[in-house]
Amino acid sequence: MAPRNHDTGPTGVTVDQLVDRIFPVIDDLLDRIDGDEFTTTDFIALMHAVPGAAKAYGEALVAWGEQERPSKMVIHGQVIPGALRRSNKVEWIGFAHGEVDEYAVPAWWKLIAPGS
Repeated sequence: MAPRNHDTGPTGVTVDQLVDRIFPVIDDLLDRIDGDEFTTTDFIALMHAVPGAAKAYGEALVAWGEQERPSKMVIHGQVIPGALRRSNKVEWIGFAHGEVDEYAVPAWWKLIAPGS
């Protein structure tokens, strides 16, 4: 088996390609969040609760192409945070120490008020 780039899944899809695919769903979900701060874990729970977002999450897992656990590690630790960082609606404010996510180190995010 030939070595592959660390940001490329076995199917040939890259983390950046998955961020591109899931970004519209994530950016839309940011408009549904109550409050002004949330964790990555909270956001993933919201994704699972919204049918279209849950479908996009599942499609990202399949597209990455590894077994469930390593795929979730990539989606939770790289793809979703990458899409959140791309949005102008939110900013990263630090790691969520003590927040449980068995697939990645969650972060705290702060919503940015429109026009800020």
